[in-house]
Amino acid sequence: MQPSIPRPTVIAAIIVGMTVLTLAGFLLPALWYEIAERREAGHLLLALTGVGAAFGLYARLLWQNLMRRTAPVHRLGLAAIALICWALPPLLDTGQGWGNALLVPAGLIAVVLPVREAIAVTAAATVLTPIYGVILGLPALTVLYEVTGVPLGAFSGYVTVWLFHVVQELREVRAELARSAVGEERLRFARDLHDVLGHSLQAVALRAEVAERFVERDDGRVRKELTEIQTMARDAVRDVREVVRGYRTTSLRTELDGMSAVLRAAGIRCERPEVSPALPAHVHEPLGWVAREAATNVLRHSSATWCEITVEAGRDRVRVEIVNDGAGRRAGDAGSGLTGLAERITAAGGEFTAGPAGDGTFRVTAAVPATTEGVA
Repeated sequence: MQPSIPRPTVIAAIIVGMTVLTLAGFLLPALWYEIAERREAGHLLLALTGVGAAFGLYARLLWQNLMRRTAPVHRLGLAAIALICWALPPLLDTGQGWGNALLVPAGLIAVVLPVREAIAVTAAATVLTPIYGVILGLPALTVLYEVTGVPLGAFSGYVTVWLFHVVQELREVRAELARSAVGEERLRFARDLHDVLGHSLQAVALRAEVAERFVERDDGRVRKELTEIQTMARDAVRDVREVVRGYRTTSLRTELDGMSAVLRAAGIRCERPEVSPALPAHVHEPLGWVAREAATNVLRHSSATWCEITVEAGRDRVRVEIVNDGAGRRAGDAGSGLTGLAERITAAGGEFTAGPAGDGTFRVTAAVPATTEGVA
């Protein structure tokens, strides 16, 4: 699985573009009237200049706040947008849809201003906007729409920016959890190597120093020390192999415990299934590797919100299925992890499949023989 969420800047650009297009839809009838019906160069230039300036400022302020670059000067930008949008209806024609321009600044109130100040400004705008609309002679339905449109626009703008920031924070937390898990594994392996090799290497160094002192005085003693060094070196190599073997050997039950705990810590709903204590010993390592790799993929390379694990033990085969809902937000190649799992399960005489299931989920399935007969 590969990262499924685009870069934050891409998402922010999409949000800004869709917001500006939505606002342009409110003013489209008025602009069309100026272009196709009135056809007066002065009015058209005023309309295009005002709308372009307001939307340009709007897009910039929204982008800056999505990127967490809020500054006090943004208040001036919001005031300029409000001034432009409130000046367009009386300067042009309120009867041709320019009254909708009064709602444009609402979406930025809670984005630019602090929460308490935004609440006060939104309340004031909710009262003043329809009053101004009545003064301009807007239709009653338009005035009523403005009463609800201002608070809804302010709330919508706040929620959009807030959700964007929350999603980015969750991505950062998930990446940090993945880095932490990798770091803990490295520390554990380093600690095991230190415990196993520390004494052996120190003893080898000591024997080498003794041999060096007797190199010109006692050939027999030097040969004896060299023999001891060879023995210690062979023992150290054997110990390293044991550490590596122990590091690579895994258990299905242990891996499922760790997988469910880590995914839950990352905010992904996951329950560990019951694993029968009667499972054959030889199935634990290959299926445990499946659980470990699947957990890594879900945690690091998907945007899943839930993960379901199923373990089925039959007379002929033991089967593990891991499903998550991150397939709809995936992109790119699957990487080498799943290829390695397929090779490992095949070597154990089993079957392995992984890929989108067509319903927005990603499914990993592995089955190995319940007996070792016929397995190379």
